[in-house]
Amino acid sequence: MNGDNPLVLVGCGKMGRALLEGWLDGGVVSPDAVIVVEPSPVDLPAGVRRVAAAGALAADLQPGVIVLAVKPQAMDDVLPPYARFAGAGTVFLSIAAGRPIRYFETHLGAAAAIVRAMPNTPAAVGRGVTVLCANTQVAASQRAFCGALLAAVGAVDWVDDEALMDAVTAVSGSGPAYVFLLAETLTQAGIAAGLPTELAAKLARHTVAGSGELLMQSDAPAATLRENVTSPGGTTAAALAVLMADDGMSALMTAAVDAATRRSRELAG
Repeated sequence: MNGDNPLVLVGCGKMGRALLEGWLDGGVVSPDAVIVVEPSPVDLPAGVRRVAAAGALAADLQPGVIVLAVKPQAMDDVLPPYARFAGAGTVFLSIAAGRPIRYFETHLGAAAAIVRAMPNTPAAVGRGVTVLCANTQVAASQRAFCGALLAAVGAVDWVDDEALMDAVTAVSGSGPAYVFLLAETLTQAGIAAGLPTELAAKLARHTVAGSGELLMQSDAPAATLRENVTSPGGTTAAALAVLMADDGMSALMTAAVDAATRRSRELAG
């Protein structure tokens, strides 16, 4: 991306900041090619420009990409001033959960090139996963660049059927919270079993993190790794008999993902 077609990052909260740092660290964009639109003063990397509002962007600016990294509930107020860039060689990349492509087409016009993305919070440590979906106005080069932006903070995949994005949101977008809850409840169970609080928390944190890394580095499916840890008649088998009961973890996770999927559809309207 050259200086004539800068990247405009709208919103520099936790996810926006994680993306920005990933782009710069990975050399996907240079600092002088980024303009951050953020009303609150933020400590930005050297060379990155900030303006407080869309109205402060130059009248003749032609962004290559406008990344919308604001909360979904704020989008109605934030989006209108950017309609002037639609159809001018600019692609809009949204990471707002629950906002479908048709929402942006309504506000930006049918000519707008729009990519909807669902990243997750491990992007902050370069271990995120993002699924993207584009409308028909997105050119191949724009699609490739949007993919590169998200690949800078983790794994990337694309879907053609936008209806899948609700389930994506439920599985990977909300998924980190499920993992954190696992660590939280494992800590509580350790305390209930007699462990000191600090030790229980350390064991849970390292067990969850280490198991996740083992899963990432192994070619074996999760079920095989689980079986490798489980000796017949042993302690793990006793625990799994509870977790894998008909009303156990599988049923709870299915219900949880279903609830999140339905809520994502409700938010989309």
